[in-house]
Amino acid sequence: MLSEEISGYLGRLFPMCRSITGASNRETLEILSEIAPICIREIRTGTPVFDWSVPPEWHIKSGHIVGAQGNILVDFADHNLHVASFSEPVRGEFSWTELLPHLYRHPTEAKAIPYRTTYYKRDWGFCVNECQFQAIFDDGGPYFVEIESTFVDGVMVYGDLLLPGTSSREILVSTYFCHPSLANDNLSGLILTAFLARELGANVERKWTYRFVFVPETIGAIAYCALNESAIRSIDMGFVITTVGGPGPLAMKASWQQGHTISRISEKVIRQRDPLAILYPFDIHGSDERQYSSPAFRINMVTIGRDLYYRYKQYHSSLDDLTLVTGESIASTLSAYLEVIQEIESLRIFARLEDRGEIMLSKHDLYYSGGGAFRPDAEDLLGVDEVLLLLFHCDGRKPIQDIAALIEVDENRLIELAERLCSAGVLTEL
Repeated sequence: MLSEEISGYLGRLFPMCRSITGASNRETLEILSEIAPICIREIRTGTPVFDWSVPPEWHIKSGHIVGAQGNILVDFADHNLHVASFSEPVRGEFSWTELLPHLYRHPTEAKAIPYRTTYYKRDWGFCVNECQFQAIFDDGGPYFVEIESTFVDGVMVYGDLLLPGTSSREILVSTYFCHPSLANDNLSGLILTAFLARELGANVERKWTYRFVFVPETIGAIAYCALNESAIRSIDMGFVITTVGGPGPLAMKASWQQGHTISRISEKVIRQRDPLAILYPFDIHGSDERQYSSPAFRINMVTIGRDLYYRYKQYHSSLDDLTLVTGESIASTLSAYLEVIQEIESLRIFARLEDRGEIMLSKHDLYYSGGGAFRPDAEDLLGVDEVLLLLFHCDGRKPIQDIAALIEVDENRLIELAERLCSAGVLTEL
């Protein structure tokens, strides 16, 4: 059963201490490769990628705070969120005043260990729940603090998979794997994306080409775009898959371009599947749509999920665990993605064979025999307006379903008209 298979991978992958670099990332991709044939690739430390550069590998062995009486107050071995990701090594004795700036606690959830990082500023820190924070304060110190971590020149790994279709038109499907032991954000998205690749790979009659990308968030997406700039520039739409396994209703974050095909289809599907579906407009926060939709690429990216990032109380904390996420929820969201993709596969796109200037309609028996008499406000018995509008919008990019909605003509009527124009040698279907 699919949900049970997904649950098995949740259990295997959840304990790993992933970050933007490190050994757990490679191991994660190797496990996901059991589901779909993901190619694992490497980028060397220090490689320039647009305004960024690839960071070093971070390896952590241990981390703890020991109180004045020798009792361990916080231990990385108990939960890998206890040490802020990318913490530099530290060993020494600290007073309360010295230690306090390096302690992080959740602003609202007393039982939660917060998730914090120090990727691009060398620093260190411990993340604790309210009870641990109070115990550290009550101890009084001095405290012995140690983090055993190393930074080495190595590689940042990522994964990709290209599923060619009969068309060169591509859908980008991107997810990220840099979070340690956070189930909804984004272990759920990782697993769903791998199973989505497996399902689409089994469909040998694909029309569209699908490019799957598994990256560390932000730096990974930037690096992927830098290394594949030409290919990325040709992609029109896609998905950023994240936070797909929570208990809430289906939700969607729209693409940057209002009313774009992928937003229209995704909204239609989730509204039909879930009467409580939540729709969120595009904003500049979120995930890697910030990279793919940036000015050079302008890819329209949609996220369909359940309990989307920063909209649920367990977000970025130890409460985002395997009690929140289920195989059933992930499988259900996967089904929604597959339905959206089925709708995309059914899109029909036409282009004019002559796209310079206006088509000579009379040559194709598509215009009134007498010139000058027809006015835009007159009764249009031949449907010249529909023909002109269809030809105006058939640029080889916009699906005819979108054109029908835009010019407010019945979709089936417009498809019939497009097929007539194909027979007349005016249009071609791509």
